[in-house]
Amino acid sequence: MSQKDPFLTWLNEMIPMTQAMGITHCEYSEGVLSLSAPLDPNKNDKGTGFAGATTALATLAGWSLITRYTQALGLDCEAMVVESQAKYLRPVTQDFTARVQLPSDEMCQEFQLQLKQKGRARMLLEVVITEKDQPALILQGSYLARLKTANLQ
Repeated sequence: MSQKDPFLTWLNEMIPMTQAMGITHCEYSEGVLSLSAPLDPNKNDKGTGFAGATTALATLAGWSLITRYTQALGLDCEAMVVESQAKYLRPVTQDFTARVQLPSDEMCQEFQLQLKQKGRARMLLEVVITEKDQPALILQGSYLARLKTANLQ
């Protein structure tokens, strides 16, 4: 998908930081989401990916997955990260992509059930940024989805 992707356009409008980061690519298919950004506007004084920028992209990828997933379910939700932990394993030296996928079908069904019954649900996600086919950053995050409307089933 390109910059004309409606979700990416919406993301750039709602979260202006994404424009400064230069996020160029957002793809969501079969429960897998990836977000890509160029190195140049996101580098540190050493010429590698700034930890804050790589963590931001990883956090945003998880948030985007929850947002896209709940939209695909036809639910009007707010998504937020509740807790996260990042491990920095190696420097990022080129344009980078954060990739995240939905957990097992069983966990997704439990998430949907809680969301519909209680109006909110959490999902644990692992987001990975790779460098030369090796993990450079692994973010484990707990994301919350909350129904915007009070109409619970």
